Amino acid sequence: MSTGLPNRDLIPRYFAPYLAYVGVASLASALPREWDYALRIAATVMALAWGWRHFAPLRGPNALGASVAIGITTGLIGLALWVALLAPFVESNREAWNPAAIALRVVAACCLVPVFEELAMRGFVHRFVIQWQRNRAAGHSGAFARTLDRDSVDSVEAGAWSVAAVAVSALLFAAAHQSSEWPAAIGYGVLMSTLWILRKDLLSCVVAHGVTNLALAGYVIQTGRWELW
Repeated sequence: MSTGLPNRDLIPRYFAPYLAYVGVASLASALPREWDYALRIAATVMALAWGWRHFAPLRGPNALGASVAIGITTGLIGLALWVALLAPFVESNREAWNPAAIALRVVAACCLVPVFEELAMRGFVHRFVIQWQRNRAAGHSGAFARTLDRDSVDSVEAGAWSVAAVAVSALLFAAAHQSSEWPAAIGYGVLMSTLWILRKDLLSCVVAHGVTNLALAGYVIQTGRWELW
């Protein structure tokens, strides 16, 4: 995977799955939830398939088993963080979901959302900001245009980081959520960036994100706190 395309050409590939997911959500809002999520899954899978060979590798330099184990542990920590930061900003008494809608949302939230969000935020945005900063530090005129048109985030090493890269990726991650979720999403974005920095792979981030979403679904179903979903 990853073919060294300039960032201008990588942007539509990295963000097409997200746009497919939210685009269907907007267009299908009047449909029953199970149809809404079935269409989201279909559109997102097609968008991921279109861009897949251009994405950053999920594997990094560290052991696969360790990345999975650390991802699972971090995902459970992420659940506690998400609930703690979200609960004060949502109201209770939302209606329960039917079993078909629950099953399809769990599939989307655990198998697709972690992949396209981590690829977009940690795989592209985080590395793009680092590349832009490096171009500025090197004194290149039009550093942003150079980063966009001439460079590829594929050249940024795994685990590279800066405060700006963490902040921008966390803020953009939050912007993709409802306003009530912003504090939780910012905190979670920082957690995922920290995991990327320490593990130097996207796999641990995808696993953690999937575990958080799965554990959140279980928590909501068991407690009836549908406002957290």
